[in-house]
Amino acid sequence: MSDNNDTSVLNGLIKTTLDSMKGYEDAAKDAESTQYATMFADFARDRAKVATDLQNQVRALGGEPELDSSMLAAAHRTFMDLKQAITGKDDKAIIQEVERGEDHIKAKFEDAMKDGDLAPTTREAINTAFASVREGHDKMSALKHSVG
Repeated sequence: MSDNNDTSVLNGLIKTTLDSMKGYEDAAKDAESTQYATMFADFARDRAKVATDLQNQVRALGGEPELDSSMLAAAHRTFMDLKQAITGKDDKAIIQEVERGEDHIKAKFEDAMKDGDLAPTTREAINTAFASVREGHDKMSALKHSVG
């Protein structure tokens, strides 16, 4: 059980969670429907809390937590901006993009939970965060299918 490995795994999840938070913030700004905008803003706040909790776990391990999202996410947001400029800000398209992002974050957490070298406290922090991520994923999946 290496604190270094735990810190690395947690920082990867923090980066992905911050990517998700920024994606939800963008979706909230771009949504046509006030209902969707409010829901996306709520998800963004939830992801901010998940990221903060994971950052606190990194600090508890004596590490330096990740504080920013990835370049990949910035590239993805740029692509989404371009796509929206071409297709128009369509709630259905936004929901599909958000749901695709949810599949990504869910897979990242599932991979992290398979790491057998994590300390029990790190595993617990990841499991707690994953409960929120899974709930968000399931809600977005249901929403996508309801507007599909």
